[in-house]
Amino acid sequence: MSTANRPDPGHPDTERVVIDESGRLVVPARFRKALGIRGRETVVVGMVGDSLRVRTIHGALERLQRLARRKRPAGTGAVDAFLAERRVEAERE
Repeated sequence: MSTANRPDPGHPDTERVVIDESGRLVVPARFRKALGIRGRETVVVGMVGDSLRVRTIHGALERLQRLARRKRPAGTGAVDAFLAERRVEAERE
C-alpha cells in the first residue's frame, strides 16, 4: 500500500489521498464499492466545516427527501393538498 492510500491512524473509515495540480483526487476503491459507484459517475460534493463530503446522487436525493418529510407537518404533503383542492371543487359542482 502506498503512503497516499494508508489509512489515517485512529480513523479506520478514512484514507489519505493526494490532490493533483488540477484539483483531482482519486476516491479509494473500497469507498467507491461501498457507495455503489462504478466507472464515471456524477456525485454531489459539499463542504462540511473543514471537510469535503461526497454523496451519490441517489444518496443526496434520499437525504433531501428525509429532510422534507421532517419539515412538513403530517398530512400536508403535495398529494394531500391536491386531493383537498379537488374535494372542494367537487363539492361546488
